[in-house]
Amino acid sequence: MIQLTPQMRILVCVPSVDFRKGIDGLSRICREEMRSDPFSGYVFVFRNRQKTSLKILIYDGQGFWLCQKRLSEGRFRCWPDESEGGLNFFSASQLQTLIWNGNPWDARYAPDWRKIA
Repeated sequence: MIQLTPQMRILVCVPSVDFRKGIDGLSRICREEMRSDPFSGYVFVFRNRQKTSLKILIYDGQGFWLCQKRLSEGRFRCWPDESEGGLNFFSASQLQTLIWNGNPWDARYAPDWRKIA
């Protein structure tokens, strides 16, 4: 099981990728297109062209995890705009919201950190 924590660095690949790619193909995209080390422990998020599926790639120190979520109906509504560049950073709460097909930029969701009185 993978738990998303506020300390994780989450990188989103804005352009769509070919979902026939596995761990090795997505690792290559991390290195060449996203200019990041796939062994860094960062969380890498990819989507397919139809916006119906997400893949998440993570290296945990022993090996890679590759998770996929495919919607049974509809599409992922919110995704970073490709005109902003090929890479975007998300917080853990934004990624959780995106996974549940919500708007990660919606202010209704709680921030990652709250001061405890």
